[in-house]
Amino acid sequence: MQVYQCCELIRMTYSQIGSGDQGYIPTAIKCAIKTLNDIATNTELPLEVRERAAFAAANLLISDHED
Repeated sequence: MQVYQCCELIRMTYSQIGSGDQGYIPTAIKCAIKTLNDIATNTELPLEVRERAAFAAANLLISDHED
């Protein structure tokens, strides 16, 4: 997926990181899994959203990519 295919909020944050206005996290996979875990465990969110976050996190954990 390319940044131009993402929502406006992601594109704006991407631009801020690229310009140095936001911090860059070199362990991006770990950051993403932690965020997805936070979403998956948040019982205030709809189950469908939590399941999608859990699926994405599980796929990242299974992938052979490492931070």
